[in-house]
Amino acid sequence: MKEEASSSAIGSLAKACNPLKEQVREVLSLAGIELDGRRDWDISVKNDAFYGRVLRYGSLGLGESYMDGWWDCRALDEFITRLLRAELDRKRFWNAPLLLDYLAVLLFNRQTKSRAKGSVEHHYGLGNDLYQAMLDGRMVYTAGRWEHASTLDEAQEAKLDFVCCKLGLQSGMTLLDIGCGWGSLAKFSAEGYGASVVGITLSSEQMELAQRLCAGLPIEIRLQDYRDLSGTFDRVASLGMFEHVGTKNYRRFFDIARRSLRPGGLFLLSTIGVNCSDRGTDPWLGKYIFPNSHLPSAAQIGTAIEGLFIIEDWQNWAADYDRTVVAWFQNFHAHWRDLQARYGERFYRMWKYYLMASAGCFRSRKCQDWQILLARD
Repeated sequence: MKEEASSSAIGSLAKACNPLKEQVREVLSLAGIELDGRRDWDISVKNDAFYGRVLRYGSLGLGESYMDGWWDCRALDEFITRLLRAELDRKRFWNAPLLLDYLAVLLFNRQTKSRAKGSVEHHYGLGNDLYQAMLDGRMVYTAGRWEHASTLDEAQEAKLDFVCCKLGLQSGMTLLDIGCGWGSLAKFSAEGYGASVVGITLSSEQMELAQRLCAGLPIEIRLQDYRDLSGTFDRVASLGMFEHVGTKNYRRFFDIARRSLRPGGLFLLSTIGVNCSDRGTDPWLGKYIFPNSHLPSAAQIGTAIEGLFIIEDWQNWAADYDRTVVAWFQNFHAHWRDLQARYGERFYRMWKYYLMASAGCFRSRKCQDWQILLARD
């Protein structure tokens, strides 16, 4: 009895000494995560200021404190997976800056033409050396198709072949690639299917490298906003770009895609999506990785395409994206010595958090990856 009383007294004293730590411990226990536990998904805290920061700022505080080295975890992707499966992401932590940001999303169009280029350059203009080290040989920055693949290169080639087959590309057809990245789909479809391609991007670095990679092929890479498109094409594709469009622009985006497509043509849209409609984005992701981004829901896409397109096919590749992101991190980590001098250690922790959190989002089924085939009548 004396030992039990002594243990209870020690526990009460610990709570009194650091009540914020105990609050975090209780929240994490809902996800089966322990502070300083022995499992790979448990976290070790190195700075006691972490507890107040994460309780006050939620997702933003969690990510920033990881970047600052205040806590660590052996399996960051599993840690995030467990947080999301326990729906701890639904616990809102409001403060004045976050509230103002949320209201701005509701009231203003944050993906206007004047804002779009800056948002794109924030991420895709970091440096081609980073993406060449991280991605596959073709530089595809969307989910690969792993069904019959054993390497990232094989998975991404299968993804591009899937897109071309779904579109029914044939020699002599014209293809518009909205958000063409480094020209991976343009080059693949021109070389393998005989298509003539126009690709557009808002990243100067992407455009310059894509033009070099696609030199000598019937491909034109433009630095252009989708809202400035003109002309018509046999087929249209957009892989991993729709996440930057924003809810206030969804209808206009699909209207432009339809206008760019000849009657009877097909449009393949590949986008990350979420299960429930929202207008904002994760605060940490929006601040550090994808400013002014937004992940659509099926309802938001369905409303935006109503009367414009016929849905021919809708596939979910969430598990493929999980595996793809893990492969990206393995490449990034393996080449870090070559990147370290330019980017620095805080960037390494930021990029690792981005990639592993992304894997956790797909693994927990909070995020999906949709391949949507649309037809114009």
